[in-house]
Amino acid sequence: MSELTVAQGLAQARAQGVDRLDAQMLLCALLGQPRSWLLGHDTDPLPPDTTARFTELVARRAQGEPLAYLVGDKEFYGLSLNVAPGVLVPRPDTETLVDWALDVLPAEAPTRVLDLGTGSGAIALAVRSRRPHASLTAVDASPEALAIASGNARRLNLPLELLAGSWFEPVGTRQFELILSNPPYIAEGDPHLPALRFEPRQALTAGPDGLDDLRHIVAAAPAHLVPGGWLLLEHGYDQARQVQALLREAGFDEVSTRHDLAGQPRCTGGRWRG
Repeated sequence: MSELTVAQGLAQARAQGVDRLDAQMLLCALLGQPRSWLLGHDTDPLPPDTTARFTELVARRAQGEPLAYLVGDKEFYGLSLNVAPGVLVPRPDTETLVDWALDVLPAEAPTRVLDLGTGSGAIALAVRSRRPHASLTAVDASPEALAIASGNARRLNLPLELLAGSWFEPVGTRQFELILSNPPYIAEGDPHLPALRFEPRQALTAGPDGLDDLRHIVAAAPAHLVPGGWLLLEHGYDQARQVQALLREAGFDEVSTRHDLAGQPRCTGGRWRG
């Protein structure tokens, strides 16, 4: 393979349809340099092994593979999280759920928080980082996801209790002040699924209308909430009214919805009357 300079490598990536910022992030990950380094090294030659690896990663990115999987990490709520194809890539929309959790959790008092379907641990770790007095339990049915979450917790020095199993099954009869979840909520057959083909399907879809897991969580949550405890859920942009109805029918009060940065209704929650 012929030698490329930094500028030529980035230009080739752009010619393949890869966003300039994505190409820079891929190259920086391979070189172990910050993006600022690229500005003064346009004419530097790339080592042959770096050129080969960069060419491979650019081709994968051009096919739609998430940048986070290619570089191995993603920032979420100020935390750098390791990610891999066994977990969803944490998205900025989900920070809405963390903001709401921090609003309902006291800053100093010890509280018990349960994160269902933790994946990379993004939600639980973000809450733990801002509420050090809280005790965080995180559940996932995927051994690969739990391994990734465990690694993130160790690296960030943010202790979590990680449990393997489906939804509430691993916690038995325990109760919590707050239950959080970003469950699968995309309908099977949704036209957006092909764009998400690199991410784990079991973490994305939930029945014909995308509400199967949300229904299960809402129905089972009251047995695991203390009186006055909160259930906060992420959902699809068009599911707020259905989730509100589920919460009210299950006996939750103070039911409301919060919007993400794009203005879409993204999270709905309620308080268990007990």
